[in-house]
Amino acid sequence: MALKIRLARAGSKKRPYYHIVVADVRSPRDGRFIETVGAWNPMLPKEGGERIKLEADKIQAWLGKGALPTDRVARFLDEAGIAKRDARNNPNKAQPGKKATERAAALKKAQDDAAAAIAAAAAAPAEEAAAG
Repeated sequence: MALKIRLARAGSKKRPYYHIVVADVRSPRDGRFIETVGAWNPMLPKEGGERIKLEADKIQAWLGKGALPTDRVARFLDEAGIAKRDARNNPNKAQPGKKATERAAALKKAQDDAAAAIAAAAAAPAEEAAAG
C-alpha cells in the first residue's frame, strides 16, 4: 500500500485550513486518511510560530515506514529540519513557447523590413540631389 503525507483541506469558504495527514494514495484529498500528523493555517502570518504545527516523532515514524511527502509538505518538513528536500531546477520554464518565439521572430522581421524601407526612402532623395 503506497502512502503519502499530504494536505487535507478543512475550514470554510475563503478561510482555508489544512490538516497534514498520512493517507493511501488512492484516497480522495479530503477523504479517508490513516493519521493526522500536523496542521497548516495559511491565514496566519509567515513569521508566526503557530502557522505550521508538526508532530515530528509521528512524521519520522511514517517516513520510516515508506510514506512519501507531497511537494508542499516536503517544504514544511525541510523548514522544520525533519526531512531533506532536494532543490528543483527547471531552466526551460521561463523560456517562451514555440508560438511566442514565432511571433517574436515575425515582429523582428517586420521591424527590420520597415527600417530598411525608411533607410531606402531617405537615401533616394540624396542620390537624386547628387546626380542632378
